[in-house]
Amino acid sequence: MRHQVRGRKLGRTNTHRLATMRSLSTALIKNQRIVTTVAKAKELRKYVEPVITRALADDTPHNRRQIFSFLNDKNAVTLLYDEIVPTIGSRPGGYTRIIKLGTRSGDGAPTALIELVDFNDVKPDGATSKKKRTRRAGRKKSTQPATEESESTSKADDAQEAQTDSDSDADQVKADSADTTADTDTSSESADEKKSGDKA
Repeated sequence: MRHQVRGRKLGRTNTHRLATMRSLSTALIKNQRIVTTVAKAKELRKYVEPVITRALADDTPHNRRQIFSFLNDKNAVTLLYDEIVPTIGSRPGGYTRIIKLGTRSGDGAPTALIELVDFNDVKPDGATSKKKRTRRAGRKKSTQPATEESESTSKADDAQEAQTDSDSDADQVKADSADTTADTDTSSESADEKKSGDKA
């Protein structure tokens, strides 16, 4: 019996299980998200999060060697220090997220998506939706009278604008008529002066 023996065997020997966790950790660091079984994803979390914590501690040759001794991949170590550590910043643990996806079609195994939290570009569906109302909050006051008032005020404003437009048009017409009468007056005066000049 396996009383108080921690961890999952995953149907593998000790060395095979360690190799599986190394390859899954490398794949997660390189791709930021992978799809695997739920058991492997939960076990992977125990291996990859201490690696990221060590990388956040300090960028020293000793820490890089310690991480490389587990990952056995230089590119993964470089990517971890160059891209993942600056993005994670000062997050105090909880670097990964597991999302269950359902069963696998081949053998019916429960699958899950494990991803680095800070590299999730897809926002949840309810992020932009309005808040869900509870029963205790009650209904909000009807905004219909306010809209009617706003409509009446907008109609009054439109009427005032139309009135001012018509007034300005009437003023313009009066000014034009005054100009034309002044022109006719000056033309009649010039005609009278010409007649008087001819007679003289």
